[in-house]
Amino acid sequence: MRYFALKNDFPELEERKRVIKRLTSLKEDLDEKIPEKIFNENVLIATWNIRDFDSNQYGYGPRTKEAFFYMSEIISSFDLVAIQEVNEDLFAFNRLMYVMGDQWDYIMTDVTEGHSGNGERMAYIYDTNRVSFQKVAGEIVLTPSKLIGDKKQFARTPFLVAFQSGWFKFKLCTVHIYFGSASGEKLKQRIEEIDTIAENLKKRAKRYDENLILLGDFNIYSPEHKTMKALKKHGFKIPKGIEDNPSNMYQTKHYDQIAFMEKKGEVVHGDQDNSAGAYNYYNRVFSTRQFPDYQEVVLQNLKGKLAKQKDKLANTTDAEKKVKIQKSIDEFKAIIADPDAQKDYYKKEWRTFQLSDHLPMWTELKINFSLTYLEKIKSE
Repeated sequence: MRYFALKNDFPELEERKRVIKRLTSLKEDLDEKIPEKIFNENVLIATWNIRDFDSNQYGYGPRTKEAFFYMSEIISSFDLVAIQEVNEDLFAFNRLMYVMGDQWDYIMTDVTEGHSGNGERMAYIYDTNRVSFQKVAGEIVLTPSKLIGDKKQFARTPFLVAFQSGWFKFKLCTVHIYFGSASGEKLKQRIEEIDTIAENLKKRAKRYDENLILLGDFNIYSPEHKTMKALKKHGFKIPKGIEDNPSNMYQTKHYDQIAFMEKKGEVVHGDQDNSAGAYNYYNRVFSTRQFPDYQEVVLQNLKGKLAKQKDKLANTTDAEKKVKIQKSIDEFKAIIADPDAQKDYYKKEWRTFQLSDHLPMWTELKINFSLTYLEKIKSE
């Protein structure tokens, strides 16, 4: 990481000290909870939906300068991270990559067009000292006979890329499955998207005899839900540390997953007691108790939203819309007048657009098969 960038971003010494203190606390926590990177022995793979990075279409941002350092510290604890919700404008993403440093590289999709695509890209960020891109990349497009529901492609196109770390060759496919509602046709579409990509990759794994890892934001509610059943019925295996750990901010939903389709006996997990999980950064940065440091920024954000609603009201003639806008105005006024409500707004909304409303899911895999190979050729 380019820690020296802290000097330019935080010229005032007191603010720099505060950010460094929290960055240090975050780093110490990551060192304790995420396995150590060991040369030629392991690879750490993660998936993270970084919420709306960084269009500010909802008016909670843009992200503060310190958020980029916290995100960089989190990502750099792993070797390869699949990122969802990268937006069309890459200014913030390029800022993140600058802070990450020269040893980090990325590969990403173009924007998925259409309303359901939400102007999003998907990306892989990887440490070039530990992972190599194997020159194969593509977005999965369905044939006419395999289209979803009423003849649809995926709302956001899955992204398949080949990598290698040590002896371990594998393909990753990251997804951001359609969300919609929890019932009816929209839930049906979500289930069909999961079912379709899992079936597609199962066939690829058999055809090419390769290791496939399917990961990303599946919008799965729970291990027992039919969204999870749609994934597992095709033979994908999910590490216990992934399946048992919720990945949303409140740790109540199992939206994000890392699933394996192994064909070569080469998917070897690390220490079974600590080989996969979800990392909760809100214990160290943008925590509830840190609200006083951000209260003024949150207050200015609320006042800005209030001003926009007042402008909308002044330029709206539709009576029904006026009622809705006035309701929003009243709500913002109430929050601005109440410090406890400001704190609740900070906790539930504002900070999720600084980092995310998702937690990164990760797993450790072994990558040194030299002894296995020597044993194999000994008898040939």
